[in-house]
Amino acid sequence: MTFLPTHPQLARALAERNYTDPTPVQTAVLADEAAGRDLLVSAQTGSGKTVAFGLAIAKNLLGEAERFGRGGKPLALVVAPTRELALQVQRELTWLYQYTGARVVSCVGGMDPRREQRELADGAHIVVGTPGRLCDHLRRNSLDMSELKAAVLDEADEMLDLGFREDLELILQAAPATRRTLLFSATLPRGIVALAKQYQHDALRLEASAPRGGHADIEYRAIRVVPSDVEHAVVNVLRFFESPSAIIFCNTRNAVRHLHASLMERGFSAVALSGEFSQGERTHALQALRDGRARVCVATDVAARGIDLPNLDLVIHAELPNDPEVLQHRSGRTGRAGRKGVSVMLVPPSRRRRAEMMLNQAGINAQWGAAPQADEIRKLDQQRMLQDAVFTEEATEDDLVLARALLAERSPEAVAAALVRLYRARLPSPEDIVDPGQGRDFARERGRDDRGERRGPRERDSGPAPGGRTGFRRPMEGGSVWFRANVGRRKNAEARWLLPMICRRGGIDKTAIGAIKIYESITEFEISGQAAEQFTAQIMRPDKEEHITIEALPEGPRGEAPVEQGAEKSAGPAKAHDVPPRRFDKPRYDKGHKHHAEGRKPQGEGAKPHGERPRDGAAKFDKKPGFDKKKWRPKYKPAQAGQPRRDDAAAPGKPAFGKKPKHKMKHKHRG
Repeated sequence: MTFLPTHPQLARALAERNYTDPTPVQTAVLADEAAGRDLLVSAQTGSGKTVAFGLAIAKNLLGEAERFGRGGKPLALVVAPTRELALQVQRELTWLYQYTGARVVSCVGGMDPRREQRELADGAHIVVGTPGRLCDHLRRNSLDMSELKAAVLDEADEMLDLGFREDLELILQAAPATRRTLLFSATLPRGIVALAKQYQHDALRLEASAPRGGHADIEYRAIRVVPSDVEHAVVNVLRFFESPSAIIFCNTRNAVRHLHASLMERGFSAVALSGEFSQGERTHALQALRDGRARVCVATDVAARGIDLPNLDLVIHAELPNDPEVLQHRSGRTGRAGRKGVSVMLVPPSRRRRAEMMLNQAGINAQWGAAPQADEIRKLDQQRMLQDAVFTEEATEDDLVLARALLAERSPEAVAAALVRLYRARLPSPEDIVDPGQGRDFARERGRDDRGERRGPRERDSGPAPGGRTGFRRPMEGGSVWFRANVGRRKNAEARWLLPMICRRGGIDKTAIGAIKIYESITEFEISGQAAEQFTAQIMRPDKEEHITIEALPEGPRGEAPVEQGAEKSAGPAKAHDVPPRRFDKPRYDKGHKHHAEGRKPQGEGAKPHGERPRDGAAKFDKKPGFDKKKWRPKYKPAQAGQPRRDDAAAPGKPAFGKKPKHKMKHKHRG
């Protein structure tokens, strides 16, 4: 199949690049029904979209002319979400329009805006830029779009996710209403559809991507790995596939920085990409990948959007993406334009369910398995060495002279052994990785039994818990092994932080942990028999918390010297809120409680016990003179029955009972 009829100069450029078979998106935009219309195209990443819209707008820009005239106001505008994608689009359009005399100018953040202003003033036919920088040139009146004939929005969904909606609306409102608008997006969410309805006229919607199932040229793999072995798994995956170029995705800048440093220490030629890098540093890193000086790129999602690297056959998700769309965008860095690629996800046990849901939503059928082991990698190294080009290339006369000299001094076995050592010296060493297991462990984590059926709340924890505490805890299948850690109550040991520490140190799930007994200076805990071997191998490795040592107790729990009563703590399946109840030596009671007066003697002849309220309505509790804040007057103890009131003979200078004091209270009452 050949390209549909297009401009002769563009067809010449395509022929030189060996473009003979068009991709589905290129065929769709060149169809007769799409000629001259606004387009809303849904196409996968790496499906040839840049060449597609470059061919689609050629008729609008050139018409029947063979070449462009002198550059002036731009005729076409291409908006991309990131700097790297904009620069890549500029390179693609430059070679596509090389025989038409087109002048393609880029306007991206991180570059010198004054240089861009000079280039725009000298005249341009096509302008490619990011939304923010294009809006800056519009506000400074250095970008005049009055003669614009076509506007292209590439990766529109990503631009909306990055918060560029207002910038896009400003750009589209400044363009002439007679322009042709082409909108390309990997997905078509509601925001994209609303934007198309507002700024496109009678747009033709094209579905050029596969309906469901991800890229057909990408092999998806999901690898089980414990969190402490993520870096080791990345090393083994890189060594297993030996791709000429690979990209590793992390979610944060700190993760990129840490993993990049770790790979450099192990001998990989790696570069890093994240938002904290300047445009010059990012351009230098990408150029190193294209030249072959670097083989591995560690990047974040935004920094790697739109990157198209030659011979990129491997994508590793060191951290799970946030949603299925990000997964597809990450994986789309490989398997581009008919090339085959591999996308590997590293899935810790606690994130398996989320990974399965994400793959299901994306329509991807991934192959689950364990990380490549060191023995497998060494066998592959042996095969690769035998097939290395150093043995297949024809030897020169100087090479033969040196070979004869070596054989005269050394035996063939010694020469071959030296060659093997030299070959292995340039390869990073593989790492030993423990497989966290499959099937049963993950089913238990998801709250299911061995048959895959969901268990009830009582079924998950049944039976008496160790240490005398009642609970619902099922006995461990396959027996259990006890371990001891050198921390206890003296170092504030609690189950809520011991449990995650044990899981992290041993690379196991919390379902494999049974009873936890905390003593004064040590802690003993139970591990299921199925996970005991893996746990023992993991705790032998050095850890950041070197002050906490863990050792096996083959004879079972032994405890320690007797301590004071109530000192021992024990826990079943520990939870974050498992805190032992407070204990008091004596019960606390409020005043007036019936037990508070027990054992006290009456206060005089005929006196009633303390706290008992008298039933005689005339007599009240004795109260000291206080201050009534509501009425702002002092109150006194009421008179007893039969006694005369003081109202009739109030002392001179003192207020009578029940009457408001004559003086004004300007100061605080002192009682």
